[in-house]
Parts: sequence; C-alpha cells; structure tokens
Amino acid sequence: MNIKLQGIDLLGNLGLKSTQDRLNRQAARDNKIAFFEQQKENLKNMKADTIDEIAKKLAMFHGYEDQIAAAKMEYNNAQMFHVFDEAQELAEKIAEAAEKNDPKTPEERREDMIEEATGVENDGMLDELMDNLTDAVEEVNEEMVEDLQQSSEEILSEDEFNQMMLTEEELEKLEQEKRIPVNYIPFDYRI
Repeated sequence: MNIKLQGIDLLGNLGLKSTQDRLNRQAARDNKIAFFEQQKENLKNMKADTIDEIAKKLAMFHGYEDQIAAAKMEYNNAQMFHVFDEAQELAEKIAEAAEKNDPKTPEERREDMIEEATGVENDGMLDELMDNLTDAVEEVNEEMVEDLQQSSEEILSEDEFNQMMLTEEELEKLEQEKRIPVNYIPFDYRI
C-alpha cells in the first residue's frame, strides 16, 4: 500500500520527474531565503556608530530583502515552466494509456485468441532469453558428446572400439528380449 502526500509517497518514490524538479527548486529557494534571512539577523548584531555605518547597514538590509524577493521571483518563474512540463508529462502518460485501450484490429484479436487457446504468450525478451539458453545448452551437449567420443577413441584402439559397438542384428535381438516378459512361459508343446 502506497500513501502519497503531495506527489511524494512515503516509500521514497517521488512520482513524476517534473514533481522531483519542483521539489528541488523549492529546496533551493528555501535555502537561499534562509541564507539571506540569517544575514539579516546578523545585521542586528552589527554595531553602527556613525551615519555612514548606519547607511551601509541599511543598504545591506535592502540588498538582502532584494535577494529574497529575487529568489521568490525566480522560483515563481520556474514554477510556471514546471506547470507546463508537468502538463506535458501527464498528457504523454494519458496518450500511452489511450494507446493501450485502442480497439484492436481483427488481426490482433485473432492473435490474442490463438495465444489464449494455445496458452502460449509472447513475452518478447523472456522468449529470446529462453531460446538463447536452449541454444547454449544444445551447443554444450554437442561439444561434450564430441569430447567424450574423442577421448574414448583415444583410450581404445579402433578395433576395440568397433568390437564394443553393437551391430544392428545384436540390437534387434536385445529389443526382442526386452519385449518378452520375464515370467513368460511358453505353453505350446509338441505332442
């Protein structure tokens, strides 16, 4: 269960990219304003005995006020562009969702029916990975068979290897023996 609070869910996902940008701009604005507010507080601790020092202090105070106003104005201007960006992102998401809900052509419906009937789904990347895995396993098996044949031929001479290989007739006899049950007793006797 995700709980969202003004574009931020409590699990750390900030939602839209434009929302993340807006939060970053807000943080930057708040940092600037806090800095200049602190500078104004520091002016209170500054002693000014002469008229020139008081004028300088007043000028610094107005400068800080101007900087705070500029930071707010900068944020407001950026926020206008943010609204446009966010609207564009939402429009793109709505367009993607609308594409998914578009009526299907008869060919697409036929393909869907075939997939449902056969129980086969085209997962794209997963199918490719499984095909690649199957190919790799087949290649490894072929290599192992070749290696085993080569090593067995190296160990045994050709004559010994040929003697070990069963002829077709011997294979047929073995197959026939397998077909006959073990507890089979012939019942036809000659009288």
